[in-house]
Amino acid sequence: MRLFVALGLPPAAVDALAAFARECERDGLRPVPRASLHVTMAFLGERPDEEVEAIAAALPAGPARVEMALGEPAWLPPRRPRVLAVDLDDPDGACARLQSAVSASLAELGVFTPEKRAFRPHVTVARVRKGARVDERLPALPDPMTFAAAALTLYRSRLSPKGASYHALARIPLP
Repeated sequence: MRLFVALGLPPAAVDALAAFARECERDGLRPVPRASLHVTMAFLGERPDEEVEAIAAALPAGPARVEMALGEPAWLPPRRPRVLAVDLDDPDGACARLQSAVSASLAELGVFTPEKRAFRPHVTVARVRKGARVDERLPALPDPMTFAAAALTLYRSRLSPKGASYHALARIPLP
């Protein structure tokens, strides 16, 4: 089963991101469903079912609060982009510290290899269809709202021709 750990967003942030994705919709660009908007903290890939309990137990308790703000839209990667994302501002570094703790816990368990590049908190809001070239001009985000993350969640991901679907396996609420 394909697993990943994600930071959940409050409804107001999800609403703003989903509205932005709809404004950006055009040929070759498929918005991510509202229910799938999240911040990936660690992608574990294929893992055996019997590891789920240990992985969930290894997730660290979050800090007192993870405050973020909607940042700027970004095409990723910048050359021949495959996704449209919205960067998140992490003013006090709480999101980066939580991602580092998640990464370290899962690496210690032996189920994750941390990436060498620095963590970039963002939410993927749309995907570029395979082989498509898209107009990269974007509307501005309506509101650089500030919000607190809702929860740290371990998900199972299932891929299909219609896109990925996610099922929560374990959830740690954040204050």
